[in-house]
Amino acid sequence: MKREPLSQPAASDEMVSPLFYRTLQAHDIKLQRAETTTLQVNMGLFCNQNCRHCHLDAGPDRTEVMDLDTVEAVIAYAERSGFESIDITGGAPELNPNIYRMIAGLCRYSKRVLFRSNLSALGNGTRDELINLLKEKKIVIVASFPSLNEGQADSQRGQGIFKKSIDALLKLNAMGYGDIDTGLELNLVSNPAGAFLPGPQDPLEKRFRDVLMKKWGIFFNHLFVFGNVPLGRFRGWLEEKGNLESYLKRLSSNFNACAVEGLMCRRLVSVSWDGFLYDCDFNLAKGLPMGKQKTHVSEMSGPPEAGSPIACSDHCYSCTAGTGFT
Repeated sequence: MKREPLSQPAASDEMVSPLFYRTLQAHDIKLQRAETTTLQVNMGLFCNQNCRHCHLDAGPDRTEVMDLDTVEAVIAYAERSGFESIDITGGAPELNPNIYRMIAGLCRYSKRVLFRSNLSALGNGTRDELINLLKEKKIVIVASFPSLNEGQADSQRGQGIFKKSIDALLKLNAMGYGDIDTGLELNLVSNPAGAFLPGPQDPLEKRFRDVLMKKWGIFFNHLFVFGNVPLGRFRGWLEEKGNLESYLKRLSSNFNACAVEGLMCRRLVSVSWDGFLYDCDFNLAKGLPMGKQKTHVSEMSGPPEAGSPIACSDHCYSCTAGTGFT
């Protein structure tokens, strides 16, 4: 059944930035879909944290969560589409009471399922049943861990979050996550603390690996370094500090045409908490639906067609700056 979203704005010509399109045209690039192999599922905007860099403006006061009917519609879509991988995100997906049904259903139709966690919601001692389910199904955990500096991390994510994250990582390690011999994959994600681009991924991964092992005995599989996207709470913070224009200029001046080929929107379709489809989670936050028209997941017979155009706006510079956001 097709339903209208409760809080997302409708797409309009004013919401589509001509600047990014002109940049693509200048490089003779058409941003179109390749084969869609990944389904991303946003379980809702409810979260136990108020992270400064959040592009969705997720937090404890948000009431938008995916209901059971939509969960079943997403599982049915996965069954008829045969995605290679499925990426579960939020908000904090562990706070959605329907997450158990979602995980159990999706695991039947994809060999690789990822679960994005902010760690503090997962490892607070009340969700051991969920962690055990993740382990049983060999779900890949992708955990937000932006900084090795406690003060910097707490400033970005909330007081006391750094210690809770360390405790959660230790708990996951004890269960076998991050150990290459168990097949339980644990990946970390780092974001800059402010209005600047991230450094190179390889040396930062080595530093994270060395420091986490030396100080706490923590190990993980991979570190992914992503820039902050000027949407949601992060855009509001940029505007408050008077840094929005300079940040957008920094992103656009670092445009890398070679990054376009690997953009996640070319091979991913994102379904929102209310069941509507977007080219990516950032377009979801912006309110730019896939194909510039709202389509409910229940209306889709399979993955979006290769060659379909992808909706763009100024935030797309975040994904094409430097090494990109893939």
